[in-house]
This record gives sequence, structure tokens and C-alpha cells, in this order.
Amino acid sequence: MLVTVTGGTGFVGAHSVAAIVRAGHRVRVLARDPALLAPALAPFEVPPGAVDVAAGDVTDEAAVAAAVRGADAVLHAASVYSFDSRRRAAMRAVNERGTEVVLAAARRAVDGPVVHVSTVAALFPARVIGTDSPVGRPREAYMATKAAAERVARRHQADGAPVVITYPPALLGPHDPKLGDQTGRVRDVLRGLMPIWPLGGFPMGDVRDTAELHASLFTAPPVTPARYFAPNRYLTTREYLAALREVTGRPLPAVHLPARAMFPVGWFADLAQHVWPWHIPAEYGALYTCACATRVATHADTRGLAPRPFAETAADTVRWLRDAGHLTARQAGAVGAAPSPVAAR
Repeated sequence: MLVTVTGGTGFVGAHSVAAIVRAGHRVRVLARDPALLAPALAPFEVPPGAVDVAAGDVTDEAAVAAAVRGADAVLHAASVYSFDSRRRAAMRAVNERGTEVVLAAARRAVDGPVVHVSTVAALFPARVIGTDSPVGRPREAYMATKAAAERVARRHQADGAPVVITYPPALLGPHDPKLGDQTGRVRDVLRGLMPIWPLGGFPMGDVRDTAELHASLFTAPPVTPARYFAPNRYLTTREYLAALREVTGRPLPAVHLPARAMFPVGWFADLAQHVWPWHIPAEYGALYTCACATRVATHADTRGLAPRPFAETAADTVRWLRDAGHLTARQAGAVGAAPSPVAAR
């Protein structure tokens, strides 16, 4: 099977491409900058000839049409995931418009599954989320654009198109080509830049588990339309920090405050970010997530996949951050003192 993948140079996309190839399929990646594909896939030892690349942007109808032509299935993983207020225009373009363009072109061109990578955040706020949850109406830019993309995907499902929707949680793991929001947060914590944390929590998972879910959708295609949650577990911010303390052996002192009480700090940081050239880790979007995120229902379908222990995910993330030069051995703590190869599975 030939699978066209968008977002293949990103965190979820690169891991998913590798998993799809390991499952025995060929991949064509639509990339705005084709030069980024080789370094993104380098850690996975993808066999030569298993992946080719088509240059183009997901908002470019002609480029997308060419990329899906002749494919048997599509994985639409392209997305701008950020709580940085300076990237709102890019989020609207890629997350909303890009989804409209890709799903429409894929529906015309392929007979197999068309997989749209959504996010649990597209269903917030809600008490508990599951496959039948309505699309959320979040008051945060990234979540709002992903909710808009979710509505596009569900319209195609309602029309009977073979569209499958997946819902990854917040993700960590090794080999993050662009050092995304979640991986960057671990780095900031271990650099001592985040001594104040909101109460609350969020569903958390490992990018490798999400990639395996995506590969399974092409190896054993589901009856469409369908919706699946990537393996996850709900972690409070206290549990999240406790896991980082456990794997690093560092005390990582932190003060916890009610998330909503911290909203003014997030709003001010978003305004200041437009004039301050360096990233400010106090983001309204992260605070909003902790205030409104909830658990995934226990009956939500993950295709039988279970989440790996978070301590394993945290250790592999910290080890990769050290190996990639984003952390010193001292900052990585116990992980930094024990070199060990990271499995790419």
C-alpha cells in the first residue's frame, strides 16, 4: 500500500512514517521543505526507497492533489501545535484550511482510509471525552483551530467518506525533530525555568504508541467512518512532575496554584511575547489546558493498544534531550549519568 503522509517532518508524522514503513507499506511525504525529511527520519533507519517526498504546502490545492494522486490511503498529520500567541495565523492556515484542502483532495483520489490526526483538545472542555463526544468550543487559539478541523473531518464522515479520526493526547518521547511544545516544556522544567505550575492535568501519551495506532489503520483498515483515541493516561501536574523527579533524581521544587487564578499571568505573557524575542514558558494555552482538560472515557476505542508506563516515556524523552544537546548531563540528572540507546519503536 502507498500511503501519502502530510506532516511527515514533524514529531507525530516522522514517528508515524517510520511505523507505517515497518508495517510493510510505502510512504510518500508531502513536505513544505523536503530537506527536513531526511534528518527527521534518520533516527529510525528507514530503508532506502521506502519513502519519497513531494514538495508542497497543505494549503496548496495543486500540490496536495499531486501528492495524493496514485496513493491508496492518506494520513493527514500536518498541524501547527503551539501555545505561542505569535503563531495564531499559521495555526489557522495549516490546521483549518490545510485540513479542508487535504481531506477534500484525498476523498477524490483514494479508496482506502483517509486518517485525520485530530487531538483530545478538539473535544475540550467536557467532563469526560469519548468517541461520541461533540466537538468542543475551546477559548484558546490552538484548540479552537483543531476543533474547526475536527468539524471538517466529521462533515466528511457524515457524508459517508472513508475518513478515520484519531485523537492523540499530549505527547512525549524521543526524536522530536522540531522540539515541539511538550518536549520543550520538559526541557524548560529541567532547566529550572518553570517553578510555578497550575493545578489540574491532561491526558498524556507516548508518540510511539500513537504512531503504532496510525500504522495499524493501514495494516488492518477499520470499517469507516471511525474514531480512535491514541493510548493515553490522565496525569495531574503533580504526577507529571513526580515522574520527572523519579527518572532524573532531581528535587525540581515547584509551587502549584489554581489554573484559573493564573490566567492573568498567561494573558500578560501572551502580550509580552509579541515584543520579547525569546520564548516565555508561561503560556495561557497551557494554563487553559490544565483548567479544562479531562479524562478519556475508559471505553474509548484504542484498537486494543495500551499506553506504555509514563516513567519510560519520561526517561526516554529526557535521555534524547540530553543526547541531542538540549540538556546537559547535570540537568538530565540520573538519566544523564546512565547512557543508554533509545529504542525508536
